[in-house]
Amino acid sequence: MTDARKNTDTNAAQVTGKPTLKTISKLSGLAIPTVSRALSDAPDISEKTKKKIREIAAEIGYVPNRAGVRLRTGKTLVISLILAPDSELMPHTAQLIGSIARALRETPYHLNVTPYLPDDDPMKPIRQIVENRLADAVILNRTQADDPRVAYLLEKQFPFATHGRTNMSERHAYFDYDNAAFGDFAVRHLAARGRKCIALLAPKRDQLYATHMIDGALAAATECGVSLTVLDDVDSDARINEIRAAIALRLKDNPDVDALITASGVAAMAAAAGAKEAGRHVDIFGKEATSILRFCNPNILTLREDVARAGAFLAEAVVAALNDPLGPPKQGLQVPSEADFNLA
Repeated sequence: MTDARKNTDTNAAQVTGKPTLKTISKLSGLAIPTVSRALSDAPDISEKTKKKIREIAAEIGYVPNRAGVRLRTGKTLVISLILAPDSELMPHTAQLIGSIARALRETPYHLNVTPYLPDDDPMKPIRQIVENRLADAVILNRTQADDPRVAYLLEKQFPFATHGRTNMSERHAYFDYDNAAFGDFAVRHLAARGRKCIALLAPKRDQLYATHMIDGALAAATECGVSLTVLDDVDSDARINEIRAAIALRLKDNPDVDALITASGVAAMAAAAGAKEAGRHVDIFGKEATSILRFCNPNILTLREDVARAGAFLAEAVVAALNDPLGPPKQGLQVPSEADFNLA
């Protein structure tokens, strides 16, 4: 039997009844206030002590009384991820949720997912959380340039991080994918393959990353001497069948189009279906988080978006904001490179 297993069995054997902070204090030899602060991830407690306390807590099955914690500290020990549920983007969303949850596993915080429907006021869940103190911090995505949610959270001095940048990014934590670089990369690779007439299926224009992607692609098209058209009758957030039908019609009506750029893996697959319906062979360049498109269609080129990295960073960013409210916000950016490029 290993020493770790012996310790686990020994600690568990000493526990009678429901484990409490007093139980952990007795087993660790540390004062109850120290145990409590360690479990709350207090910055003045060493990582070695925190690890010891968490291991004992896990061994004996200690579960904090969140109501009691809230009464003592005012904390909920909850991080809320606010998402618009969209079945078309589930692989991307699942990776984001999973990576945030894994990153929070070694902290006292728990992840709650707060959904809002596309036709709801996006401010509604934010106000509910802040005004009723339902969480200690929030994580947002689908950011706009002048995002009212971000302005509100900054005004209320409520800890948060965004998956995506805003015009206020210098004041808040974020992790983003460099979509201007993605647009540039896609156009240059398609131009190098001899493509002359490219269509871009961009995200909804109210999302800042759409502007970044369009600007990057247009600048590269000018430099490469190729034509680039941004589709205005459909966006990459539309339903799969809507994208398929719009792409099929566009390719039938515009025989010069020889390549498509899409903003997501799902949109790339829908575009490929539309090209097949139109009886056209065109290059399709997409961005994906799951690395599965190469198994589906040999005509699809992709750049990898590391959503797992994004989720882990966002979790660390909000915990850092909670531990050090006056510290600089954590900010990260994934810049695509040749290493992320996958020719299916």
